[in-house]
Amino acid sequence: MDEKEGIMHVALPIGPNSILMGTDVLKNMEQVKLGTNMSISIDTDSEAEADKLFNGLAEGGSVQMPLQKMFWGAYFGMFTDKFGIQWMVNFDENKK
Repeated sequence: MDEKEGIMHVALPIGPNSILMGTDVLKNMEQVKLGTNMSISIDTDSEAEADKLFNGLAEGGSVQMPLQKMFWGAYFGMFTDKFGIQWMVNFDENKK
């Protein structure tokens, strides 16, 4: 599959303050296998909170994408923690 035809971002509200999110796995990312077939996404209330959570949870793990301002209006980063769990941390700048 051409990555341009994949799913970049899908969001399914599952409660008043919770969203289940998903994406296709890019070719440059670790490919799906048991243990890497899901990621946990945290949406924060500020860049400072995103920095704190990202740095604390990523300690001892590996960063795939450092926190940075993204073209879709978010402060976003991804990492795998020391236990092999994949995480996405996001601050939506449009929520300010």
